[in-house]
Amino acid sequence: MDDRPPESEQPLLDQIQLNLIHGVGPRLRRILSEHFGTASQILKTPRQELLNVPGIGKKLADAICYRSAKSTAEDELKRCREFGYQILSEEADDYPSLLKEMPDPPSLLYCKGSLLPEDELAVAIVGSRKCTHYGLQQAEKIAGALARSGITVVSGLARGIDRAAHEGALKAGGRTLAVMATGLSHIYPPEHRNLAEQVTNQGALVTEFPLDQAPVAGLFPQRNRIISGLSMGVVLIEAGRKSGALHTARHAYEQGREVFAVPGRIDHPASAGCHDLIRDGAMLVRSVEDILEGLGPVKTPVMTAQSREVHTPRELVLSEFERDILNLVTLEPQHLNEIIQSSSLDSSRILSTLTILEMRKVVKRLPGGFLVRATG
Repeated sequence: MDDRPPESEQPLLDQIQLNLIHGVGPRLRRILSEHFGTASQILKTPRQELLNVPGIGKKLADAICYRSAKSTAEDELKRCREFGYQILSEEADDYPSLLKEMPDPPSLLYCKGSLLPEDELAVAIVGSRKCTHYGLQQAEKIAGALARSGITVVSGLARGIDRAAHEGALKAGGRTLAVMATGLSHIYPPEHRNLAEQVTNQGALVTEFPLDQAPVAGLFPQRNRIISGLSMGVVLIEAGRKSGALHTARHAYEQGREVFAVPGRIDHPASAGCHDLIRDGAMLVRSVEDILEGLGPVKTPVMTAQSREVHTPRELVLSEFERDILNLVTLEPQHLNEIIQSSSLDSSRILSTLTILEMRKVVKRLPGGFLVRATG
């Protein structure tokens, strides 16, 4: 009996094998890809050619040539399938499109739970592990409000603000994604095992690291780029000047994401990093409306779980009646009279609601009495 994997799986197995080799992080993988192409081609590259690449020493060149790793790609894939985990490559249809916009996206994404199309409407909430009651309260409150609006809440499963953000989304019945700095076999911190299980039921645990990757301090800043990469914007709550959450804000700026900060007491060091960000141009958060109105448009319309097509997160703050009126307005210019005639509703209510929608920047008024749905 032939135990070799199907030929169609070989590219994925080669990606897994390269990911298993210690020392090949996102930066080196990108350099190797620029020189040699795919993971399959990198693994077949002669040792001397690898040594010509900046950053590749003898030890790493040997590891790549001889595929030195603690486990084989076949074992890794088999274990994932046994546990019901997904491994998504960048080429996979369900690989998050927002991650593809990053300069250094994860080549593989291990996933426990489900990633859905509506997760493209996502906001990250991050902050200090050592936080005050006020910080926890705000994180849970804001996460809950975002979740009720239809936004997926992204965070890092850490103690403090991260935990409160996940719990806020879960209690609101919404979706949440937890980005881990470890493999799926190592829930960290260990006391968050129950929380991690709840997250998989209403979202997903995601990581770029192999199953058996244990917690290592240097990997936490690396995973922060995925937290911001999965999100349209990042909200910081109680980040001190030395907080790791500021790394996530930096990644967000580099990725072209919106950055928001919740103010705290001006004399409390727990919020000093947030206040610095606000001073330097981050959007101040007083309520969830500040976040939804501050987010940019989606690249392509997103269908929510309620079968609503969303072009910009601002639409999520609308009442049901306002959404009904918004749906009368198309992406092509229409005359006001045509919009009124397309509905059996009272014309005065339509007119007043259209004015509100224009103020909320979800409808644009054009010369000659024409209106169009805003997408930017």
